[in-house]
Amino acid sequence: MTSGRATSARLVDGYLARIAAYDHAGPALNAIIRLNPHARADAMALDAERRAGKVRGPLHGIPVILKDNYATRDMPTAAASIALAGLQLSEDAFQVKRLRDAGAVILGKSNMHELAAGITSISSLGGQTCNPYDPDRNPGGSSGGSGAAVAASFSAVAWGSDTCGSIRIPASVHNLFGLRPTKGLSSTSGIVPLSHSQDVGGPLARSAMDLAIALDATVGPDAADSTTRILDGKPLPRFVTALSATSLRGKRLAVLTSLFGTELDDQEGARVVRSAIEKMKERGAEAVDVVIPGLDSLVNSSGVIDYEFKFDLIDFLAHAPGQHVSSLSEILAAGLYDAALDQPFRRRDSLGTRDNPAYRAALGRRAEARAMVIAFLDANHYDALVYPTMQRKAALIGAPARGSTCGLSAVTGLPALSIPAGFTPDGNPIGVELLGRPLADADLLSLAYDYEQSTHPRRAPSTTPPLAGGKAPAPIAFVATASRASASVRGAFTFDATRRTLTYDTRVTGVAASHVHAVSIARDSAGIPGPIVRRLVAQGETRSRGSVVLGDVDRRDLLAGRLALVMFTSDQPGATARARMLVPSSRP
Repeated sequence: MTSGRATSARLVDGYLARIAAYDHAGPALNAIIRLNPHARADAMALDAERRAGKVRGPLHGIPVILKDNYATRDMPTAAASIALAGLQLSEDAFQVKRLRDAGAVILGKSNMHELAAGITSISSLGGQTCNPYDPDRNPGGSSGGSGAAVAASFSAVAWGSDTCGSIRIPASVHNLFGLRPTKGLSSTSGIVPLSHSQDVGGPLARSAMDLAIALDATVGPDAADSTTRILDGKPLPRFVTALSATSLRGKRLAVLTSLFGTELDDQEGARVVRSAIEKMKERGAEAVDVVIPGLDSLVNSSGVIDYEFKFDLIDFLAHAPGQHVSSLSEILAAGLYDAALDQPFRRRDSLGTRDNPAYRAALGRRAEARAMVIAFLDANHYDALVYPTMQRKAALIGAPARGSTCGLSAVTGLPALSIPAGFTPDGNPIGVELLGRPLADADLLSLAYDYEQSTHPRRAPSTTPPLAGGKAPAPIAFVATASRASASVRGAFTFDATRRTLTYDTRVTGVAASHVHAVSIARDSAGIPGPIVRRLVAQGETRSRGSVVLGDVDRRDLLAGRLALVMFTSDQPGATARARMLVPSSRP
């Protein structure tokens, strides 16, 4: 943009084209709940400022996306709840004001788990958001729309909120960087609350540098948020200037073994995280497995969301103009919520009073847990705790989401940064989390920056490829034929990368149907037969048409020419005919 080769208006157009191609078409991510109708006009005004010599900073003219719980004066703010649909607040949230002052263009708002009350990003207003790395899986939450949007390059950065994992979990399952800042480093003024004791807000980005730029623009004190008094008398962190490609050298990392899962489904994630830790050691860090006695039970009994949500929502709605509901009880009574929220909403609505002994006890345990972690770091001269952000890959849509380690940072108020650790064998992202001392946020991001420079962990999702002429790439058609003696098989295929679908029309000729055992897709490495991955034509049939969804491994093998069409007959049960399936772009 500085050189004039790009403009803010063109960036807006480019991102809008990607949203049109992939949010409700192609993989149908459903990440965006509304677009800002003024985005292009705002971008053009900022382009004019740049031409006149006024550049506000590195975010000048950069389109960003906000989670739907950030108040905006020019768009509704509904926290993805049908009960709040159309709610128009008169002022921007504090961080939104800072973004506008920095010259950012608000491109739109992202879907989220309704009222931020879960980690799978389903809502009565926005529906279910999907994960671009595997649209059959959820995008984490509650900032899942923001995570999916950044992963799919709908914007360079998006804002989320984190009450217990809601920035870090979407970062983990989308191969992103996401910081839950020290409580009080960033204002939550103007963010629809879930739990005032645990709520924080902040960005998710594809790189450590992008995250640093976003944080520099939005952290700082706010008279309307008393938690930001933690900054009184202290210099603000400077995230960009703190970045160093040698920051891991000589650092001591405490690997918190109790947060690695013990179930079978946790093991592939643990291997990815352990591999990332080894890469940190290669950069000069020392990593030691540790246990902090009593910490897990303390953290697990210190959450206060259940005690605060009902009353924080009442307080918010009391100041929301024109609202027809004033409480969670009224939302429940009117059925204005997604069915997936029924149990947690009713449980949280059952508390009778704002103050009770169990709540006060939980608050006390939070302070105890915070002191325990800081004392452990100080006594052993560790720079950060390290553990999986999620113990396992994202759950399939509709299945329970398990394996979160969100509580440690949420109840202590200490900063925690999720960074890309790598991928499971089937192509799902895994995150590793770094937790540090109060206001050590910039130090944590610098460690991540060093790690990023050597590992280059970013891998774009295959379902949202670069556009061609402003449109999603067209599906690719190809044919595979094979014959042996008088028997032959012909498969006409069409592969749609955005949907991961392989459509087929397969026909066998020259042999009686009663002699056909199967026609299948099998692995084929340099002519060496591999296992069968899909059956296309059943026993006793000669033709089949349909489509299959390819997983990440099968997709990669298809594009690399490592799949073959094979036919099995009673005359030749060891594969009568075999032909490699060569997608045109992958032909030698």
